[in-house]
Amino acid sequence: MDKLTELSYALDTFYFLMSGALVMWMAAGFAMLEAGLVRSKNTTEILTKNVALFAIACIMYMLCGYNIMYPGEAVNSVWPGIGFLLGDDHTAEAVLKSNGETYYSALADFFFQVVFVATAMSIVSGAVAERMKLWSFLVFCVVMTGFIYPLQGYWKWGGGFLDGLGFLDFAGSGVVHMCGASAALAGVLLLGPRKGKYGPNGEIHPIPGCNMPLATLGTFILWMGWFGFNGGSELKISDIGEANAVAMVFVNTNTAAAGGAIAALFIAHILFGKADLSMLLNGALAGLVAITAEPLTPSPLLATVIGMVGGCIVVFSIIGMDKLKIDDPVGALSVHGVVGMWGLIAVCFSNPDAKFTSQLIGIVTIFGFVFVSSLIAWYVIKLIMGIRVSEEDEYNGVDFSECGMEAYPEFTGSSK
Repeated sequence: MDKLTELSYALDTFYFLMSGALVMWMAAGFAMLEAGLVRSKNTTEILTKNVALFAIACIMYMLCGYNIMYPGEAVNSVWPGIGFLLGDDHTAEAVLKSNGETYYSALADFFFQVVFVATAMSIVSGAVAERMKLWSFLVFCVVMTGFIYPLQGYWKWGGGFLDGLGFLDFAGSGVVHMCGASAALAGVLLLGPRKGKYGPNGEIHPIPGCNMPLATLGTFILWMGWFGFNGGSELKISDIGEANAVAMVFVNTNTAAAGGAIAALFIAHILFGKADLSMLLNGALAGLVAITAEPLTPSPLLATVIGMVGGCIVVFSIIGMDKLKIDDPVGALSVHGVVGMWGLIAVCFSNPDAKFTSQLIGIVTIFGFVFVSSLIAWYVIKLIMGIRVSEEDEYNGVDFSECGMEAYPEFTGSSK
């Protein structure tokens, strides 16, 4: 093999793998964020869910998910067909014959994609926290990561009909984030709110998280991991143009997060008269979600504005969800769902190839399919094994009923 081709292949494969490792580290971010925003009596269970869902996602995506999302020979632009297990990696001869079209390992691609599906499932975890049965959640995880996520992912990233319509989603504001939020919304609506969250006359009773330092740490971990999420989605770094593109993606990702954080902080102060830390954290994440659909074409200033709009939206969305009595302990529906839609629309402001109609079709298609299919899956699980813990278990905390241990035994004891 030509030495320069060999070196480029190795460099791009290494970059892809390291980007995937950064995205995998986001699993820790979700775990810490959610553990900080739930009550102490539900901490062990939320951590269990986050570790278990990552493991399930890896196995299901290996067994069938990857081949559904990237089928090679698809049946048509809507249904890709189904395949199982991973194939062999590229040979040196195949890479050389591809004339530069094959420039990273096939298994590196799988690794990068599998951590994305785990990210989508992590979004569901926080939204249904504190009242869902652990094993019901894990059963849904099998369906979501093995079938629902890969099918809608194929429609865009696998060369399906959304890609053919010109729908643009660089790193997953829709394919990953809105997808996860849509599945979460279906589960939340079937579950209902936590006991005591809403009063009989429409009162909203805040239920604060138990550990804001953990939630803050989780946000910073997610912020850091997002450089792999967006930067890795450029797919290549081995020439000057691609290296510059990756640098732009990193800068825009960072500045959008900063814009979202500051905007949410100011809006929260105007509305509440206080610097609300939870809104600040969700604002940063909203900025990251907003820029994910197109982090390459905006200028850093425009990326900041896109993030700031996301930060403003998320505050009003969280307030609106509560007024609708849609109980989301971590704000996942707003951060990943509502702001994910904004991110897809914002593509039109910087990418000349974007069409508003195509973006709207993509939003409606992904939300509609994932929400309906998830609602059916949740409902079937509810009929077979139930999805909500008993009122007593919810009062005592799902750590005991689902996991048999406390996260903070020295501090909580038998307190509720």
